[in-house]
Amino acid sequence: ARDKHLKDLMINTLLSRAGLVALSFAGRTQAFTFRIIPSSTRLQHSALQMSTDAKTVLVPIADGSEEIETTCITDTLTRFGASVTIASVMPDLMCTMSRGIKVVADVSIQDAVGKDWDLIALPGGMPGAEHLRDSKELIDLLEKQKNSGKMYSAVCASPAVVLASKGLATPGATCYPAEGFRALLSDPVDDEVVVKDNLITSKGPGTSLKFALVLGEQLYGKEKADEIAKAMLVQR
Repeated sequence: ARDKHLKDLMINTLLSRAGLVALSFAGRTQAFTFRIIPSSTRLQHSALQMSTDAKTVLVPIADGSEEIETTCITDTLTRFGASVTIASVMPDLMCTMSRGIKVVADVSIQDAVGKDWDLIALPGGMPGAEHLRDSKELIDLLEKQKNSGKMYSAVCASPAVVLASKGLATPGATCYPAEGFRALLSDPVDDEVVVKDNLITSKGPGTSLKFALVLGEQLYGKEKADEIAKAMLVQR
């Protein structure tokens, strides 16, 4: 019995570190994953444990947002120690992403208005980028971010569909390499990630991990970014 208790305790400890919940019954332990992305309660709890220099990051999503890009941004910046909030621009908090995965946002975009953000990071995906573009609250936040010199960023379709359409994209940005998107940008470049003043842009799902590490570097410095990249087995 003692050996079984120790075994269950070890399993529960490992599962909790992985963000899973373990239930023991009938002598067997089963694991259930409730969410891909932490709930707002868990995010708030983590924020309480973070140091006062934790950066605040807003990640807006919508139906049709790209899930790889969303997850790379949120996961990587959380590893840096940032307090990441996911905001839905849709009527509901639950969004169906571009490949059918469902993600539950922490707050509505209306709840994000009036708060200060160190970074706003837009995933791409279609028609997700169009929904982001059509959110007045989000555009107001992005304009405030740009005008105050604080960082804002976008990947894939969003540099063109969201930022360029609202006059928020600087010349020399990058985006998903489709001609219809590139035509919306002024002097687009082919670099995977571009930092221009307080705007960071990137190309798509395959560059989103590098994009997220660059965002973390802008917030926390190169030494921290190199440390996180090494732990994630990413060569920079």
